Amino acid sequence: MGRFVFIVVSVIVLILGGIFFYKFYFVFGKGVKAGELNYFVQKGYIFKTYEGKLIQSGYKGQVAGTIQSNEFQFSVTDEKVAQQLMTASGKWVELSYKEYLGAIPWRGFSPFVVDSIISITDQQTGKRIVQ
Repeated sequence: MGRFVFIVVSVIVLILGGIFFYKFYFVFGKGVKAGELNYFVQKGYIFKTYEGKLIQSGYKGQVAGTIQSNEFQFSVTDEKVAQQLMTASGKWVELSYKEYLGAIPWRGFSPFVVDSIISITDQQTGKRIVQ
C-alpha cells in the first residue's frame, strides 16, 4: 500500500511540475518591438524587478472613432540590459524579447521579458548609441 501511495504522489508531483514549467518557463514566442522608451524602473517589495514601457508609433482605437497609443509593457532580468535601458528614457529603442504564458514574481510583472537590445537611437540627433 505504501508503494502505491508513493507512486501516485510522485506522478501528481511530476504532472504539477510539468504544468508549472509549461506555464512559466516555456517560451511561447520571440520577437522584436521598437518605439520610444517611456519609462524604465526597478520596483518591488520582495523581488526587485526591472519594468519598462515602450510607446510604439501609430495609433489605433479599440472602438471606432477613438485614439489609443500602442504600448508594450515588459520586464528585464539581465542586469547589463537593465543598466543600458536606465539611461535610455525618451530614446528610440529596438528590443528583442521572449513571451511566456505567465509572469512569476522573481522575473517581473510582465509575461514579456526583454533579453537584449538591438539598438538605441537619440531621436533628436539621429545618432545610434547602441548597435
